[in-house]
Amino acid sequence: SGARINISEGNCPERIVTITGPTDAIFKAFAMIAYKFEEDITNSMSNSTATSKPPVTLRLVVPASQCGSLIGKGGSKIKEIRESTGAQVQVAGDMLPNSTERAVTISGTPDAIIQCVKQICVVMLESPPKGATIPYRPKPASTPVIFAGGQAYTIQGQYAIPHPDQLTKLHQLAMQQTPFTPLGQTTPAFPGTSTTLRLQAITVFPCICPGLDASPPASTHELTIPNDLIGCIIGRQGTKINEIRQMSGAQIKIANATEGSSERQITITGTPANISLAQYLINAR
Repeated sequence: SGARINISEGNCPERIVTITGPTDAIFKAFAMIAYKFEEDITNSMSNSTATSKPPVTLRLVVPASQCGSLIGKGGSKIKEIRESTGAQVQVAGDMLPNSTERAVTISGTPDAIIQCVKQICVVMLESPPKGATIPYRPKPASTPVIFAGGQAYTIQGQYAIPHPDQLTKLHQLAMQQTPFTPLGQTTPAFPGTSTTLRLQAITVFPCICPGLDASPPASTHELTIPNDLIGCIIGRQGTKINEIRQMSGAQIKIANATEGSSERQITITGTPANISLAQYLINAR
């Protein structure tokens, strides 16, 4: 994605992923994260009885001084973001413990989340934080450890939280057993399964390291797609293919239909990373 990504230390029930860079790099990183989570949900549902697919949910950590701009006068901005992206957006009323930051929860399809993050980035660049920001840091699990059923747990409040290697299993368990409620209704979710991300929409100049080519050489990859699927990749008036071009940074050309052929050729040009993201997004469609 070209973004700088830092993940906080792992001895806590939740970790913060900090994504820093120009907005388009942040946009790409969030695209990849959102699709990864959707894949996770799909995999978890394969052995579950649930029929409806829960939305992808991310929790952003935003300086409280910028939340006013995000909400807008009388909630106008947040309403506009919800309506134009189709994502659910909730700004927490209270600050996160020992910090001057608030949680902003966004949920929806990966496409809706990506568009929503883009709009949040724009607001954050237009209205920089006022005064000093005390960042939220998750507390380490320094509580007693208990063992049950061959697993290690730490006690936090009313919950028993498995140790990090158990979190994946817990997530799968949560997917199978928790009824998903609409955002805004509070249910005691399984702690440790929420994902917290700190978004820093800062324009950073690319770092050019001596002796390294700043941009990897461009290459070309070809795909063949059945004619009956080409429409969902192009989208109405080319909206989907343009979105894939923008998100992946790759050039994508779709050959005209040839008589007697049931397939269409797609040519993708760009860096290996651009190509793999474009391929992934096309397959996801």
